[in-house]
Order: sequence, then structure tokens, then C-alpha cells
Amino acid sequence: MAEYDLTPTIAPHLDRHLVFPLLEFLQERETYSEDQLLKNKIELLSKTNMVDYAMDIHKSLYHTDDVPQDMVDRRVEVVARLKSLEEGAAPLVSFLQNEDKVQELRADKQYNLQMLNERYQIGPEQIEALYQYAKFQFECGNYSGAADFLYQYRALATNSERSLSALWGKLAAEILMQNWDIALEELNRLKEIIDSKAFPSPLNQVQSRIWLMHWSLFIFFNHDNGRTQIIDLFNQDKYLNAIQTNAPHLLRYLATAFIVNKRRRPQFKDFIKVIQQEQNSYKDPITEFLACVYVNYDFDGAQQKLRECEQVILNDPFLGKRVEEGNYTTVPLRDEFLENARLFICETYCRIHQRIDMGVLAEKLNLSYEEAERWIVTLIRTSKLDAKIDSKLGTVVIEPNYPNVYEQLIDHTKALSGRTYKLVGQLLEQGQAQPAR
Repeated sequence: MAEYDLTPTIAPHLDRHLVFPLLEFLQERETYSEDQLLKNKIELLSKTNMVDYAMDIHKSLYHTDDVPQDMVDRRVEVVARLKSLEEGAAPLVSFLQNEDKVQELRADKQYNLQMLNERYQIGPEQIEALYQYAKFQFECGNYSGAADFLYQYRALATNSERSLSALWGKLAAEILMQNWDIALEELNRLKEIIDSKAFPSPLNQVQSRIWLMHWSLFIFFNHDNGRTQIIDLFNQDKYLNAIQTNAPHLLRYLATAFIVNKRRRPQFKDFIKVIQQEQNSYKDPITEFLACVYVNYDFDGAQQKLRECEQVILNDPFLGKRVEEGNYTTVPLRDEFLENARLFICETYCRIHQRIDMGVLAEKLNLSYEEAERWIVTLIRTSKLDAKIDSKLGTVVIEPNYPNVYEQLIDHTKALSGRTYKLVGQLLEQGQAQPAR
């Protein structure tokens, strides 16, 4: 399934440390050859300080206990640099590890800087040293230490750009430690800054949003409420525009979230329009499945795409998470996806026909006759589908569903309100951009 692997497309939008979990997943699934993935890992590691890890991979790749001299020299260099940075940050680190002294800090950063300088001879140089030490710790793979130091640095930093950089680093560290609740908090904090900050150009802001969305995939497909929150973020006008213009491959993940999330059905209709618009710029079995069901009404094609969707999910690093349940290994998202996707086919097929032969419907759903009958009974009980089963003729009779004029008026009013809000937002954004120029 390398044809549908998005790792080469996604990796340029990630910190290189975030690429390692993706390569581990691909190695486990044997999507590419073992040697190719090990070489990719060494290439990534060459620009980090994780020298010991690089040495271990080199030994595995070339089946030897020897490592190149440049790796040995690099390790000596990293150890020396780490010691130097540790010494530079020591005064501030020592202060931060003393709970009694930390109690003296306040919310006022200027007060803190003055107090640290007067009482403990800790100035801007030591604060900068803490940032460099935290960054180096991250590059060494000590994500826990890096996260702590970056958090403390942000509490003291007055340089907004450095503080923003530290927040990106903190987010990456929390993701790599799989602290999903904390990572979500940092993600939301970063989003607020990106949406409110005055960037040198609109392109810089768009790029920041694209990075944020790529990093968020780790969180949203692991956090309990992530599948709802990914829709809330990606489906916002500014973020959806960024996807359509610069990262249409992210439509795979938004489409998946819509399919497995019944609580966001009101937004689903508009998303189908996006899928239709972007068919020429991006498509994969998941987006094509939706196009088959809701755009082309090609139900045979939908069944074929559904089989391909299963393989895409199983081999996608973000979607194919496996869970051990007793003696079995399952992929929860795959199971939920297939269940809801079959429901989409059934609902749509029923709504465009007045009388449906149960055998034909069973074929469309890839179910036996008895399974299809039970399925329809459940659908009638749990959805808004107004239908009856004629057991004698073996058919499903669909009652005509005439549009409610009052509901149509409400929908049009909501749409008009949404467009007005969007227009006002664009005007305000342009007004804020003028002084920046």
C-alpha cells in the first residue's frame, strides 16, 4: 500500500523527531524494505544529537559492531556541548529546582527578571542559556527534560519569537511522550497565537496553520475527543482554505473524521462540496468513497472503494493504531469506519429509491439477505429514514420525504449568517494587516 502512503508528503511539515514514529509504524507494517527505512532513519538522525540511536541503527543496517569514525567524533562533540550548555544554564536550573525560591516568582515577567537579577544574579544570558539547553536536550531525545525546561523558559521569556519557538518545541515533546491531554492544551495555545499574531506576510500565517494541522494529527487520532476536535479545527474557513490551497492530502483525515463522527452531520453536506471541488487536486480511496456515494451515486464503485479504504486505514500511521483486546488485535477506527461507511451507502441508496429489493440492497451492502434485513430494521429504528419492510415481496418501501419549508428557511438564514460572519472576519483581518505593512 505504498501507493497511498502519505509519509513522504507529510514529513516536510513535521519536526524531524516527529517523523520517527511514522517510520516505526511503516517498519512494523513492512510497507517498505527494512534497509530503506533504516537508511531513512540514519539520514534523519544525522541532523539531531541522538548519536547513540544512530549508532545502533547503523549496526543493524550493516550487521556489524563497528561504527564510522565520524559518528564517534560526533558523539564526543555532543557530550562536550551538552556539558557546556548545562554549566551555562546551571544557575537558573538550580533556582527553578528550589520550590521555596520559585514561590517568589509572579505573573509579572518584568518583576521576575528584575528580582532574579537583583537577588540571584540571574540575567538575560542565563535565561537564553536555559533555552539553548532545553533545545539541545530535545535534540538529544530527552523529551521530558526538554518539555520542563521549555515550559520554565516561556514563563520568563520576553522575546515573543523565542517564546513561540519554545511552544512549538514543547508541543513536539509532549506528542513524542504521548501526553495527549497536555499536548492538546499546547496545541490550542499555539492556535490562539497563530490566529492572533501579526505575521510578516499572510503566507507565513498560512504556513504556520499547515504545520499546526499536520502536528495535530498525532493528537486527534489518539485523544478521546480528537475525532470531533479535528473537524472543529480543519473545517474552519481559514484552515480549510489552507488545506485546499497548500495541503489537500489532509482531506483524507478530515474525511475519515466525518465518516466516524455522527455528531458533525450538519457540516458534512458542505464538506462533500469540498470533496467534489478537490477531486482533481487530491483523491484517495477514502475521498473517492464519499464521491461515489454522495456525488456520483455509484454504489458499486463505493463498495470497491470501501475495500480499498480498509487497506488505507490499516497502513496509515495515524489511522491504523492497533489495540490489544485479550488474545486479539483490533484496529478500532477501521471497524468504526466500515460500520458507518456501510450506513452511508444504505441511507443514500434508500433515499433515492422508492421501493428497493432486499436482495439488491444486500448486494450493495456486501451482506447476506438476513444480515441486510436486520440492518434495515435497525436503520429504521435509529435514523430519520421513513420506511417499511414488505416481507411478502421482500422489498423496502421508502416513504416520500417532502422538504419542510420552515426548516429550509432556517437553513438559508444560517447560511447567510455564516457568509456575513466570514466576510466581516476577512475585512477585520485585512484591517489588522494594514498597520503591519
